[in-house]
Amino acid sequence: MRVAMAQISSTDDPSENLVTLRAATQDAASRGARLVVFPEATMCRFGVPLKPVAEDLDGPWARAVSEVAASAGVTVVAGMFTPSDDGRVFNTVLVAHPDGSRQGYDKLHLYDAFGFQESKTVAAGSEPLTFEVDGVTVGMATCYDIRFPALFTNLARRGAQIVVVPTSWGAGPGKIHQWKVLATARALDSTTFVVAVGQALPPDEAVAGSGAPTGIGHSQITDPFGTVVAAYPERVGVDVHDLDLALVEKARKQLAVLANERELPAGGAVSSKVAPTGERLRESDDRGRNP
Repeated sequence: MRVAMAQISSTDDPSENLVTLRAATQDAASRGARLVVFPEATMCRFGVPLKPVAEDLDGPWARAVSEVAASAGVTVVAGMFTPSDDGRVFNTVLVAHPDGSRQGYDKLHLYDAFGFQESKTVAAGSEPLTFEVDGVTVGMATCYDIRFPALFTNLARRGAQIVVVPTSWGAGPGKIHQWKVLATARALDSTTFVVAVGQALPPDEAVAGSGAPTGIGHSQITDPFGTVVAAYPERVGVDVHDLDLALVEKARKQLAVLANERELPAGGAVSSKVAPTGERLRESDDRGRNP
């Protein structure tokens, strides 16, 4: 499958970001992409109030993305925000199919870390999502989700051969290294291709230094054996990449982590293999006398 990573830098204007999305999608489609992946917060960058821009999946912004996908004949994945009943918003990733249908994934794991508290304004989702592109099952995760291996193995067990991870990664010491390691580790955990697409480093220094997770670039595709097959620098860029999905089947036979995984007992139970304290001491004494 030919996949495009659209590493853009969103502004706080959804209409301006839609123009960027349209141009990047048309470019990727002209080069044969079947799936075009944009970052988290494509609709509007972080660091500004999100409730005023949030719209339902049948709202004008999502419908416009659907029109772009249908016109180009590709599936488009792009981060947006949808209203929550409790007054917050959902951090939603829109999947716009070429037939005009739309799906949404609400981010499960909220970024209450590194001094940022996403849950103040964003409600957590409740369900994983997979979707089909040309008969291939694709799983979805968003940004901070990448730190939770169980989501990726769950998506693989649902049939995913590719997991896309739209992201707007926060800057900070060690964060680029963590991002690269996590993208690689999740591909190994799930024996899938992980297509991790981040917001580019904002060209506006004030936005980049605002403290909000507005992006650092470094989008990356990792294959099921942990090989990085594409990696971007920090700036804006769009390119297409061919994924050899035969590697997924090969990895699942040779690496077989999904088949070999064992269900662990609930915490708190004492293993029957653990000897009482006195027996362990006597065993230690015996070893001491008979080395």
